[in-house]
Amino acid sequence: MTSQFARTEMLIGTENLHRLQQAHVAVFGVGGVGGYVAEALARSGVGTLTLVDNDVVSVTNLNRQIIATHQTIGKFKVDVMAERIGSINPQAQVFAHKISFLPENAAAFDFSAFDYVVDAVDTVSAKIAIIMSAKEKNIPVISSMGAGNKMNPALFQAADIYKTSVCPLARVMRQAMKKRGVKNLKVVYSTETPMERKENFTAERTPGSMAFTPAAAGLVLAAEVVKDLIKLP
Repeated sequence: MTSQFARTEMLIGTENLHRLQQAHVAVFGVGGVGGYVAEALARSGVGTLTLVDNDVVSVTNLNRQIIATHQTIGKFKVDVMAERIGSINPQAQVFAHKISFLPENAAAFDFSAFDYVVDAVDTVSAKIAIIMSAKEKNIPVISSMGAGNKMNPALFQAADIYKTSVCPLARVMRQAMKKRGVKNLKVVYSTETPMERKENFTAERTPGSMAFTPAAAGLVLAAEVVKDLIKLP
């Protein structure tokens, strides 16, 4: 019987596929960006995934989140993603945590158990806590910058936080990392100038979104994780 990872093995080799199957990756935030990260990692053969998110699928998620369908509205995102991963790769081990990661509960997670950490959460305080927790344990971490109010999926790229530009969230995170003495941090960001909301929504604080921009950011994040895990130049 042909392995479901035969095409992957053709590209990266048996040894690297085995590395992915032995890897444990934590994805914090399973929304528009994080859902695609988890999906791509599962399809790439990552053997163990920890998913952290306290949110449930809502009708406004249908326009961009891979786990969002009319059948999953009201269900916890981590549960939907865990079930989806199980249907993709039954051999994968998934730990689903229905909790919002905050600075005050950071100690509840053993970051040393992870081989890689993905920050795909929305709030700055949580992003900083995730990054610093990973850095303290010398665990590789990658952080997603802003994907809202963007239309061009081709402008997402991986870079060090100190080499980013344009992205408002990246600017805030640069300052936060510099203040904490963090000398480098891999992020995925867009060089696209955020679009203005239309007149009827100018009072809204939630950013607008499309189907393809969070997906593009998530896939770039996943690609960086995989390349780092197998030490691909």
